[in-house]
Amino acid sequence: MQQLAAMAVVGEEYCDLKERLLTVRKTSHFSPGDGFAAYDNRTGGLAFRADTYGRGHGGGAASPGELALLGPAGEPLLTVRRRRPSLHQRWEGFLGARADGQKSLFSARRSSILGGAGRGAVVELLPSPASAAAAELRVEGSFGRRCCRVVAKGEDGEETVVAEIRRKVDEAARVVMGRDVFVLRVGPGFDAAFAMGIVLVLDQIAGDEADGGDAGQDVAVHARIW
Repeated sequence: MQQLAAMAVVGEEYCDLKERLLTVRKTSHFSPGDGFAAYDNRTGGLAFRADTYGRGHGGGAASPGELALLGPAGEPLLTVRRRRPSLHQRWEGFLGARADGQKSLFSARRSSILGGAGRGAVVELLPSPASAAAAELRVEGSFGRRCCRVVAKGEDGEETVVAEIRRKVDEAARVVMGRDVFVLRVGPGFDAAFAMGIVLVLDQIAGDEADGGDAGQDVAVHARIW
C-alpha cells in the first residue's frame, strides 16, 4: 500500500506509520455485528472488540440496539446505532460512548431500499475534532465475500488504497478459512480504529445478507470526510 499522510478520524494514536494487519474474528452468529474481536498480527494481542448486546460489558458497551467498538482495555472508541425510522436502513456513528445530543461522526445507508445490500450503500463522514483533513473514500468489492478495499481520493485527485479486507489463509494447512475469520489490512497513516468502524458498518448493512443469497453481489460503498 502507498504511504498516506496521517488520516485521523477516531484519533492519531490509531494511525501507524507502518502497514498494520489485523485478524478479525466474528464472535457470535445470532445477528449481524453481534460481536467481533480484532487481533494485531505483530503482537498477537487484542486490538479492538465490538459488542451489540448492550449489557454494560467493558464499561463502554452500547445501549440496546447500539454497537460499540472498544479498545483492548474496554475503552469506547465508536458507537454505531440504527436510525429509526428509516426506509434505507440508515446507521449513525458517534465518537466514543454516545451521549444524548451528541453530533454523529458519520452516517451510513443503503443506496436503494430495493434489492438488498447488493444495490450498494452510501456513507457520509461528518466533521469532528479528530478529522480535519478533507478526503473521499469508497469501498470497492464484496464484503460478503470478504474481498474489498477502501480507497481514498486526495485533493490532487490521486487515489490510494488505505485498507483492504480479504479472506484469512492458514498458511500451514494451505486452507482458506471461513468468512467468520478474515484479515483487515490497514495502510500506513490510516486510522485503524476507523477502519474497524467501516467493517462494523459493512457488516450491519450487508455482511450477513450473504447467507441469504447476496454472496455473489458486490457492495459499493462511498464515503466522504469534510
